[in-house]
Amino acid sequence: MAKILIVDDDPDFTDATRIVLEKAGHTVVNAVSGDKGFQRAKEEKPDLIVLDVIMDSVLDGVSMSQNMREDPEMRDIPIIMVTSIANTDYAELFPSDEYLHIRAFLTKPVSPSALLKQVDKLLPKK
Repeated sequence: MAKILIVDDDPDFTDATRIVLEKAGHTVVNAVSGDKGFQRAKEEKPDLIVLDVIMDSVLDGVSMSQNMREDPEMRDIPIIMVTSIANTDYAELFPSDEYLHIRAFLTKPVSPSALLKQVDKLLPKK
């Protein structure tokens, strides 16, 4: 199946998501920040990324997605942004009026079926 990179600083979310994805037959790697996620993506060349927004900084995931858009080797990797920012005091900081380099947006908590539906939809067909 596919190699999926989870970039999230919440170990509970990462562990639960890993279980769901591995049960579906995927290989999972992870990182805990946007900077580490960007480096891990360069090293691992994942087929898809599940990316949180709030990690080291309020918009850490948004910054990572923008860095990926600027990198010719990584701009085509699909990103599913998964966040709870809408339920925080930072919701107004989320850039809703500009282009985000993501293919899907899911709000935490995410059901396993909703996550797998997006993963299946966005994975490159082989």
